[in-house]
Amino acid sequence: MAFVNNTLIVRRDLMSKLIKMYKDGALLSEIDRLPIKMSPKNSQARGRCCIHKERAVLKYKMLPILGYSIDEEVDELTTLSEYAENALNRTAPKSSILTVVDEACTACVKTNYVITNLCKGCVARACYMNCPKEAIGFMENGQAHIDHNKCINCGICKEACPYHSIVYIPIPCEEACPVKAIQKDENGIEHIDESKCIYCGKCINACPFGSIFEVSQVFDILQAIKHDEKLVAIMAPSIQSQFNNKIDEIGDAVCEIGFMEAIEVAYGAMETTKREGAELNEKLESGQQFMTTSCCPSYIELVNKHLPEMKSFVSHTKSPMHYTAEMVRVKYPDAKIVFIGPCVGKRKEMQGNELVDYVLTFEELDSIFSGLDIEIQTSDKEPECAPMSGRGFARAGGVISAVAQMYPQLGVKPIQVANLNKKNIGLLRAYTKGKAPGNFIEVMACEGGCISGPCGKVDYAQAQKIFKKAMGEI
Repeated sequence: MAFVNNTLIVRRDLMSKLIKMYKDGALLSEIDRLPIKMSPKNSQARGRCCIHKERAVLKYKMLPILGYSIDEEVDELTTLSEYAENALNRTAPKSSILTVVDEACTACVKTNYVITNLCKGCVARACYMNCPKEAIGFMENGQAHIDHNKCINCGICKEACPYHSIVYIPIPCEEACPVKAIQKDENGIEHIDESKCIYCGKCINACPFGSIFEVSQVFDILQAIKHDEKLVAIMAPSIQSQFNNKIDEIGDAVCEIGFMEAIEVAYGAMETTKREGAELNEKLESGQQFMTTSCCPSYIELVNKHLPEMKSFVSHTKSPMHYTAEMVRVKYPDAKIVFIGPCVGKRKEMQGNELVDYVLTFEELDSIFSGLDIEIQTSDKEPECAPMSGRGFARAGGVISAVAQMYPQLGVKPIQVANLNKKNIGLLRAYTKGKAPGNFIEVMACEGGCISGPCGKVDYAQAQKIFKKAMGEI
């Protein structure tokens, strides 16, 4: 879920500035000076020790926007202009999906429990007496202290302290990750384990220093347009939750970037509904207790990497992105297809889908609009409307509703799991053991569904209001 905070604002500001420089033909000549312009001499560093650190952080944050993974490809002696030139000349986007900007990732503690100055140095010493590793030391200046070389972060001391003087300090990105895919190295820098990561994107917005980035394809797409390649945009249904405009008006603005056409993924969602309903009927008739949806790529990654016992229950039906891309490929066989959506997971799905060439997030799309000075214009023309049930895929319950409407004879007994956190993953694991109270389980990585995706441009509350208005519910 995207929140409005300063790290998000800086990220979007950086992207918009780079795109504007690109539009003006000044990217290579001005990019090296951008960190100095954004953090000029005698200015106040924003959350960093000094402006020199601030400039270094800004420099390295530009690299994922240019399409580079920090941990694999960064050389401190290479200038930003060299990176930009190589980005504009490459023939294919990088395969990396997420990266950690190490210059920005240095502030979080390595241990979770800390004794504060509320400690009274009491005689009971319950913290010391109950610690299983004897990690609580005797008094220093009248207060207890923790030996972090012995501490195993069990939290017993926190529960034992009568003064609540021991606090739990989370590492936000690690706390947000439901599968422990991100951990600190010996230097205190977070690293993402691709063998565990489900690309839910929760870590991106959890980091208070904005150190976790997607490896963007923005400049690969802009270069393809510049070189007169045919590009077609397919827009996720949740795009209606991000812009307070009609879907055709958003599509017109997308085409102004240089796309041949902008097509709603809601059309592909109807094919998913048709196939998923038929598959559910087949599995229930065969005696299987339930079936889960297969639309969310992060859920599919979860099953493949962490929940193999769920595989037999997952629908084999492809996602709406896939079926929309199939339709586009028939109409435009020579075009490249760009999916526009709210999440990181679609980047992973794209890598395994030969029909889709690029992925843009809503955050990136909004930055392109800003950088290219494109405003979404209102229109009086009657738009071509995709089915409302297909558009409903954008929020939790949308797939269930569409299948139930198309196949009323199935007697769908729905279960919604919207938010892949540790608790809900445990719930899914329990369902595989015969504890599911329904026969059709819709699983989405994000709370509330795709309208609260991690790469949106507005927060969930606002997205809900905009989407309800677009669906005619307000």
